Amino acid sequence: MNDPTTIRRLYGRRQGHKLRTGQAALVEELLPQLEVPETGSIDATLLFGDDRPLEFEIGFGSGEHLAGQAEARPDHGFIGCEPFINGVVGALTHVRDRDLTNVRIHMGDALEVLERFPDASLSRVYLLHPDPWPKARHAKRRMMNHGPMDLIAAKLKPGCEFRLGTDDPTYCRWSMMVMDQRRDFEWQAGGAQDFLTRPDDWPQTRYERKARRKGHEVWYFRYVRV
Repeated sequence: MNDPTTIRRLYGRRQGHKLRTGQAALVEELLPQLEVPETGSIDATLLFGDDRPLEFEIGFGSGEHLAGQAEARPDHGFIGCEPFINGVVGALTHVRDRDLTNVRIHMGDALEVLERFPDASLSRVYLLHPDPWPKARHAKRRMMNHGPMDLIAAKLKPGCEFRLGTDDPTYCRWSMMVMDQRRDFEWQAGGAQDFLTRPDDWPQTRYERKARRKGHEVWYFRYVRV
């Protein structure tokens, strides 16, 4: 397996605009109740108290998709990882407003958490609108590389799904190239409309709406672990 630590460094700002009082309170009071433990092995029983299906989102932005999926499947457990504080506040707001009890959050590197799950323990992994790093010299920084995909493949149960969404043409082509080289995933597309149309069980994110307003095409990829 390629070493996922080759892209372990996080690029960008962890801190955005200054938090308002209510937002700071969410971080101080609600986040500690939902945080993934910092060390040790992780499983459904540790996080949720029972053996339930687990779904994992890498970089959840403001949490719209994470919350939508969690609301739709309350019997599943959802783990979201996001390095930026303003995104975490967004997710916490959704958890509070929708009274979600099946979400756990890690503010930091998703791969550090992902590798602590048992192999073949996740029912779905999401990577939606990751930073495209469009310059060729930055390609190694993209999450869609074989190191991270090896780790995702190891943690997904056979027959379960990895989902990728992007509106960046370069990232789209790059991702298709990477996945075409793999034999441990099968692309679930029979025709163009299968990856040009957002599935009904794929909640729209704020980022996606913004991309649509700009006239960008959006691609929806679904791969099954084989």
